[in-house]
Amino acid sequence: MQSSYATESRYAALSRPRLAALLPELLLAGQLIDRSAMAWCISSFGREEMTRIAVEEWMAASPIYTRRMQEALDYRGDDVVTIFKGLQLDIGAPPQFMDFRYTVHDPWSGEFHLDHCGALMDVEPMGERYVRAMCHDIEDPTFDATAVATNPKAQVRPVHRPPRVPSDRQPHCAWTVRIDDSHPPVSPSPDCLALRESRAATLPLSPVDPSEDGRGDYTGPLLSDLDFGEFSTSALVRMADEVCLQMHLLNLGFVRAVSRRTDDPREICTKQLVGIAGIAAERLHAALGLPGGVAGALRTLELHPLLNPAAYVRASREDDAITVRPGPAHDDGAWISLCGPDSTAALQAVVRAVDPRLDVAVAGTADAWTARVVTRDDPAPEFDEVAVTRISTGASFEFRPRKSLPITPVR
Repeated sequence: MQSSYATESRYAALSRPRLAALLPELLLAGQLIDRSAMAWCISSFGREEMTRIAVEEWMAASPIYTRRMQEALDYRGDDVVTIFKGLQLDIGAPPQFMDFRYTVHDPWSGEFHLDHCGALMDVEPMGERYVRAMCHDIEDPTFDATAVATNPKAQVRPVHRPPRVPSDRQPHCAWTVRIDDSHPPVSPSPDCLALRESRAATLPLSPVDPSEDGRGDYTGPLLSDLDFGEFSTSALVRMADEVCLQMHLLNLGFVRAVSRRTDDPREICTKQLVGIAGIAAERLHAALGLPGGVAGALRTLELHPLLNPAAYVRASREDDAITVRPGPAHDDGAWISLCGPDSTAALQAVVRAVDPRLDVAVAGTADAWTARVVTRDDPAPEFDEVAVTRISTGASFEFRPRKSLPITPVR
């Protein structure tokens, strides 16, 4: 039976094994958005404002996309297990790179620790002030904001966290999660309330087909690690589209935060996009075993978060070109609105990740344009924005197979 995604998602044509390889890559790409963005925020606004921008963007986006994923995979609830399931499918916690290990005491009490924190590995070399900014100033409000999608009376509190003492302390951090009626409820941020009205937040996607082979939901026990290969094709397609929406929502929160600090947010937002566009393209191309040359570059563009989900970013491929038309993403002022005949860097970063001799020729208007992939005689240098993002250990991170074991309450 053919899934209804065939005409609605660009990921539907991928095989189930390729989709299983795609999911962790998309989650990691979402995490690396900030590795791309925050260097430019520091240079423009300073460290303290960078920290505030990070808090504002994550608080705006995470409650919305957390609830969307709960509904997509039918694991709605108000308990600790539901919170932990959400973290496993959150661009803020890509598997293994942010190696969350969970303990459940009962429905209202649990713990997690990070055996490996890729974000910490990126920030520790920058010094203690940056570590504190990430592990204290950013995480305190954003963990609670993520939990509010499940239960507004959930509190996420540290047992220990960086700066690490001693410097090689393991695990990198540890936290408790408790839900209690006596806790003051956490309220959505003003930016979150505003983003709830966005096209990304309200975008309908086709439901998972329950008749397919494989797991079609995440009901039942919490698993230590998600084996994406166990999920059905349509479930993987829906997850991939939802993870792309997570990135778009995070970016929309970023745009709102930056816009409060400058009259011209386009420059910083474009730098953020170019950086993540190049690294995500490089990793997706390799993980999916896509061909080289013009054909491989076009396929990488088709599958890139910049152009997905298809219901959000209206685009089509013909021969050696991709045509983009106005749609919900343009209505939101999302990433695709930063691309066009007068702004080609992000598209160039994608195709150059496949082959540095490739380029794009873009014709049309700001909202409706066609990008044709062409070959140049000489290889182009890497964009500075891509080089900045490549500093992250996530750029070269390797995922490894893991067993997916159920986690039962310890009490």
